[in-house]
Amino acid sequence: MAIRASSVARLEREIPDDALVLDVGGWITPFTRADWVIDVMPYETRGSIGRQGAGPERFSADTWVQRDICDREPWPFEDKQFDFVLCGHTLEDVRDPIGVCGELIRVARAGYIEVPSRLEEHSYGFQGPWVGWGHHRWLVEVGENRLDFVMKHHVIHGPEANHFPSRFYASLSEEDKAQTFWWRDTFDYGERIMLTADDLDPYLSDFVTAHRRPRPGRDRVSRLLRRVADGIR
Repeated sequence: MAIRASSVARLEREIPDDALVLDVGGWITPFTRADWVIDVMPYETRGSIGRQGAGPERFSADTWVQRDICDREPWPFEDKQFDFVLCGHTLEDVRDPIGVCGELIRVARAGYIEVPSRLEEHSYGFQGPWVGWGHHRWLVEVGENRLDFVMKHHVIHGPEANHFPSRFYASLSEEDKAQTFWWRDTFDYGERIMLTADDLDPYLSDFVTAHRRPRPGRDRVSRLLRRVADGIR
């Protein structure tokens, strides 16, 4: 999944030419400015839906590290080896985003993370007859210097109160569909564990209620009914 074009432009503009850059999970759309890439997939199959960045690839087969980033072993880099690390649309996919966050902080001095927004991940039907992206494991909350992960429970696909209808996705801008997170030195992260329906159901349905967008036709009818009611009074 490609990150926002505006973020790519900022990265290219602000990263110094002599900075050492790592792209984590960049296989499908590698960032050409990266000097190193780490991904479970091989170098030869990179860029299946394109590349990100205006220049030629700075990484090579020799600086492409093929490995599972969640294998619970430290990545083969020194502490703070990199000036900058990019991790775009990867954390929501992997089985252990908590461990990955720890390694991001260990190996780099600063970085950029992009994940899907909950507006997108709660939307029904844009990929198929289910809610959000079928391969995503996590809902991600982006806060002030903190990332929180919530397991994308199957009940999100059930009650209509837990997700937006299919028409909602068409109302989202590209900016609406992703969350951006710029960090320096370190950041906080963790999993929000919900053990009961009393915890999980309101977490899902309250978000949908708070962000639901009324249909224009219903808005007009509602305004008409209010005017009629005011006239009766």
